[in-house]
Amino acid sequence: MASGPLSGLKVLEFDGIGPGPFGCMLLADLGADVVRIDRKAGRTAHFHEPRFELTARGKRSLALDLKHPQGIETCLRLIEKADALVEPYRPGVMERLGLGPDVALERNPKIVYARITGWGQTGPLAQLGGHDINYIAITGALAALGPRERPMAPMNLVGDYGGGGMYLVMGLLAGVFQARSSGRGQVVDCAMSEGAASLMTNAYGMYADGAWKLERGVNLLDGGRPNYDTYECADGQWIAVAASEPQFYVNFRRVLGFDGDPEFDLQRDRRHWATLKEKVKARFKTRTRAEWCALMEGVDACFTPVLDMSEAPAHPHNQSRRSFIERDGVTQPAPAPLFSATPAQIERAPPTVGQHSLEILRDWGIPQGDISRLQAASAI
Repeated sequence: MASGPLSGLKVLEFDGIGPGPFGCMLLADLGADVVRIDRKAGRTAHFHEPRFELTARGKRSLALDLKHPQGIETCLRLIEKADALVEPYRPGVMERLGLGPDVALERNPKIVYARITGWGQTGPLAQLGGHDINYIAITGALAALGPRERPMAPMNLVGDYGGGGMYLVMGLLAGVFQARSSGRGQVVDCAMSEGAASLMTNAYGMYADGAWKLERGVNLLDGGRPNYDTYECADGQWIAVAASEPQFYVNFRRVLGFDGDPEFDLQRDRRHWATLKEKVKARFKTRTRAEWCALMEGVDACFTPVLDMSEAPAHPHNQSRRSFIERDGVTQPAPAPLFSATPAQIERAPPTVGQHSLEILRDWGIPQGDISRLQAASAI
């Protein structure tokens, strides 16, 4: 029995990629019963083994033939029992299957019907394909990311996971909260492009105020300042510095040995940033990353090593908080955030297609006779 804060929440997730699986992983981590509706014919393989598909952890898989009337009817019966549904298809696909929001809300007036797409359900781009880099390109986010020479995609963290998965979870839970008080469900139209735009809210405020320039690499938070950037060390490893406030800057300057350089009193003057950065860059190149970490240990200067995925789980802070765990031989981020009374946990390993079909149908109250008929019709 799940013990997390969302224990008892029933969620149907229609199989997709990117933000839908990630958002539903977060729900499963927190204790929700997430049932992934897979195509009976199977899924496109993205990983060599299911155990590596970490965004599927904690879920159960029900494989249905959605071209079979009994497969569709089974979905509708599960919808009657669900608190929320997540679907990742282009607008109109669920309607053509006979599983659109009007049908779902008629069968279950309290259900929260969450739709996650790149462009949203309406608008000139709604029916077009795209990926993370496209969705953040029209928001101002991509133009602000990367070196001066060109915009650079930040993996798929801003569109898929930040603007998509996180906003999907927020919208879904807000809808469930409202439905439980009012008895009325609703449709949540979550567009990755709009989530990414929302993440840019503070930057738009600074731009309107004249504090943010459109050129990359010259601003407060994009590596423009000498005391807010990454620097290469003598061994080719990198460190990150964010000594923005005066108390941090004093320590940063002291450890680097620039106490006697008056130009470092002018760190707020953009005209001196380029010169100061060259001095800082040259200083960091005089020692290895390990040597700088030893010098900075215990110093409150907003200094950290830049760790890769092979190094991060071994960092003392991450280890002390168990920020990473190992399961089935796979090191992975642990569920977050932490709860004092209802701790989150990974309930089960990522499933294979249809692994839990019979178990799910029984658990969700489908009579055995109906399950047998689905089996006989090859609908599951």
